[in-house]
Order: sequence, then C-alpha cells, then structure tokens
Amino acid sequence: MKLSQWAKNKGIDYRTAWEHYRCGKIPGAYQLKTGTIIVPEEVKETKAEFIVTYARVSSSENQDNLEKPSERLIQFCNALVWQTHLNLKEIGSGLNESRPKLNKVLKEGKLTKLVVEHKDRLARFGVKYIYLLCHHIDCEVIILNNQENDKEDLIQDFVSVITSFCARIYGQRRSKRKTEQLIKELNQNGEVKKN
Repeated sequence: MKLSQWAKNKGIDYRTAWEHYRCGKIPGAYQLKTGTIIVPEEVKETKAEFIVTYARVSSSENQDNLEKPSERLIQFCNALVWQTHLNLKEIGSGLNESRPKLNKVLKEGKLTKLVVEHKDRLARFGVKYIYLLCHHIDCEVIILNNQENDKEDLIQDFVSVITSFCARIYGQRRSKRKTEQLIKELNQNGEVKKN
C-alpha cells in the first residue's frame, strides 16, 4: 500500500510517516522509480478460538440462580459446535466494575467470543465500553436475549438506577417493592407519576 494510506491507517500525519520511512523505521518499505513509497501490508495473525460464557447474579442470595443461565449458555455454544474454554460464574452488582473473573479474561486478551444471556448480566451501565474493549482485542460479544427496543432499554436503565439507589436508602426488601411500584407506574402511562 502507499505510504499515504499506511499513514491514514495508523492515524498519523503523512509527513511523520515519511520521516519514519526516511529513518528506516518502517520494515520492508521501499520506493518505486516514480517516487511512490510502498509499505508492505501487515499480515494479521488470527487468534485461536477462545470462547468464554459469562453468567452473573447480583448478590449471594441469588447464587442458586447462577447454574441455570450458565447451563443455557453452554447448551447454546454446544448447539453451534463451539468449544467453550471457560464458563465464568460471578456474583457482583451490575453497577460495580469489580468483577475479577471477567476483568482477568478481558485483560489477557485471548478472548475471541464472549457469550452472555442478557446485556444487563454483562453490566447495567457502560456496556458500550465493554463492547469497545472487546472490539479492540478482536472479541465478539454474543448476547442471546438482546432487546432492540430503545424504550425498553431506557426503562430498564431507569429501573436499574432506581433499584440501586432505593437499595442504598431503604434497604434491600423495601427497594424491591419501590422498584416494582415504579415499573407498574411506568408501564401504565409510560411516565412516572408524582406522589
């Protein structure tokens, strides 16, 4: 490819790329008789398949509910004849980034597919950052039950925030009742009624 295209792909100025060429910092680059500088295309190594399923529950009270989603994820992978290398199960809030098992797998960078049952099992907020990180390490995020409805997503985000804050203010049991009341009101009118 031409040096100008190489510079564009690398996100650097053409002049900087030319200086790199002149100093011999671009391996294999050569100049044609016409003056055009050619940079050989980099051969991208393909990673070996490394598929991970990820199931999460928000508290140790729900720990018994961790097995079924994990089994469903494994069955999904088996149906597609994918060999899973890790089946991660974690207990931690979707609002809290402190999930050591997921963080470790993402840091290693060997991951090629991350299979999750619901988007909110990955994280309540900041899922796009996880997608961006996965894209950067050439990992595909596969969500089995993906909601494409923006209104439902917005309501779910709102409910997640309310649940989190109610739990902190009122305690776990009362927050569940408050959240259920809010969901009921949201579904009735599409908006929250003021008390």
